[in-house]
Amino acid sequence: MTAPIKGKATSLDIAHLAGVSQPTVSRALRGSPMVNEETRKRIQAIAAELNYKVDKNASNLRRQHSGTIALLFFEDPTPDDSLINPFFLSMLGSITRACALQSYDLLISFQQLSTNWQADYEDSNKADGIILLGYGDYLQAQSRLEQLVQQGTHFVRWGAVLPGQPGISVGCDNFQGGQDITAHLVQQGRRDVAFLGDASNHYPEFFERYRGYAQALQAAGATAQPSLQVDAVTTEQSGYEAALELLRRKVRFDAIFAASDLIAIGAMKALHERGLRVPEDIAVAGFDDIPMASFVNPSLSTVQQDTKLAGVMLVESLLKLINDEPVESQTIPVKLALRRSSGAV
Repeated sequence: MTAPIKGKATSLDIAHLAGVSQPTVSRALRGSPMVNEETRKRIQAIAAELNYKVDKNASNLRRQHSGTIALLFFEDPTPDDSLINPFFLSMLGSITRACALQSYDLLISFQQLSTNWQADYEDSNKADGIILLGYGDYLQAQSRLEQLVQQGTHFVRWGAVLPGQPGISVGCDNFQGGQDITAHLVQQGRRDVAFLGDASNHYPEFFERYRGYAQALQAAGATAQPSLQVDAVTTEQSGYEAALELLRRKVRFDAIFAASDLIAIGAMKALHERGLRVPEDIAVAGFDDIPMASFVNPSLSTVQQDTKLAGVMLVESLLKLINDEPVESQTIPVKLALRRSSGAV
């Protein structure tokens, strides 16, 4: 039995007793699917015990839409002052257009990992929902994503689509992309293919690309060798240093599949400085197809993600959440963009 409440019970009283936020109470009492069944039943039971009645006028006022979506970027280390991964810049344009078509404004900000970046945009009426681009180490970010779900915040993120993950995700088929680009390198006559990029659950997109890479090697009668994998994050500097580490190991390799274009571009610089020719000595391929990939020398073979479609799907998925409509995580197909770095042309 709950402790007695002096005066008329409020949603804040229920939130305190249920150990959740006030917005979660509001969503649970109006039957929002964003609140899980166990939490909803607990809140409804406390409300019934307190004889709490929803103030429909106040509820309607709180549910007024701001007509704004918040887009939060994860800060990436970049050579310039943007601190935005160039892959996300192309997606920004498509998200902006998709919002405009739905008559929504876009509020853009950075996720500050040192602060509480999941601050409640919705309940301060800054935005009706949140799109997250990037999150750094997934295992570190996971608890924050789970907190957003617990709060009942409407959010979608760009990232790997995996079983049991918190919230709704839109992402590309990382496994298929890794498999296809590695198979292409093998078809070019390369047998000892290295992988530059983190291959762990800390970075699930990279890990899926690595799994695709390993599958393609297995299909070709080869095996992914631990000595041919070097951790790297999505910067040119990290790719440069990873390629140097690969060379220091003095293991045989005739191709590199980098988990992102920026890693691949940094690796090509390291190979060039060591007198190795791309693709004659070492074939190189990346992932993302950022604009720079076409203009480096040699032009970079890569896996193309459809950023235009991604932006539309992120916005449409978020609006379904905002309107309490059914929505599921979705995976976007990828395709190869083959150029000189892999010997394709």
